[in-house]
Amino acid sequence: MADAANTVHLTEANFDEALIQHQGLLMVDFWAEWCGPCRAIAPVLEEIAKESAGKVTLAKVNVDENPGLAARYGIRSIPTILFVKGGKVADQVIGAVPRAKLQAKLDALA
Repeated sequence: MADAANTVHLTEANFDEALIQHQGLLMVDFWAEWCGPCRAIAPVLEEIAKESAGKVTLAKVNVDENPGLAARYGIRSIPTILFVKGGKVADQVIGAVPRAKLQAKLDALA
């Protein structure tokens, strides 16, 4: 389920279970293959997760494959990154924002 960069790929089938089971902070990246800003921010998200030494896990949701999840969370533009703590959405960022902004959100939630 997770690859070398500790990225978890979530679908409508495993999303709720993953949120409940996950300990720590989860960054859920709502993205699509055709989305340029999504591809631009992906390496930054992977880097943050890798450098967090296990404190932050990156999860990805392809909105084309999982439209129900996008609808449930009101995702209208991508990339949208949800910060999930204790199974609940604690914060979010919309768009390909600078790394510093993502880091500030994570620091505030840590």
